[in-house]
Amino acid sequence: MAVKVVQFLAVVLTALALSPGMANGLALSRKLHLPQERYYAVQAIYRGWDLFPIVLVAALAANLTQAIMAAAEGPPFHLAVAATVLTGTALAIFLTVTLPTDLATDNWKSVTPDWQKLRARWEYSHGANAVLLLFGLGAATLSILSGAAP
Repeated sequence: MAVKVVQFLAVVLTALALSPGMANGLALSRKLHLPQERYYAVQAIYRGWDLFPIVLVAALAANLTQAIMAAAEGPPFHLAVAATVLTGTALAIFLTVTLPTDLATDNWKSVTPDWQKLRARWEYSHGANAVLLLFGLGAATLSILSGAAP
């Protein structure tokens, strides 16, 4: 039963972690060329999303636990490791690109002289995370589906 719970959590938490990047990625083309005042106004809709990194850390932990539990299973193990690496890479991008940008702009409440450069970094980091986590979700799901039938 514990294995099924971990598998469920790996998929659900990875899907939840994907949602901010997907939302930002889908809006990317419409937001990248907004003038400063409109861009900052649009960014206000993301207030309160600063707790999503907790979901990303939980997804990483669930995928790592899934990999450990599948260590002797060949393909399920390799796919769970892939999900872990992809989720970990997304977390690294968040910590090294997205978070410093959020801090530099006070979560898009303070205008900085280099706001356009920061906007590009922030938007593309979310796009990259959406791609990584989409593949991570696929790997986590395939890990479960490729396991031995009960």
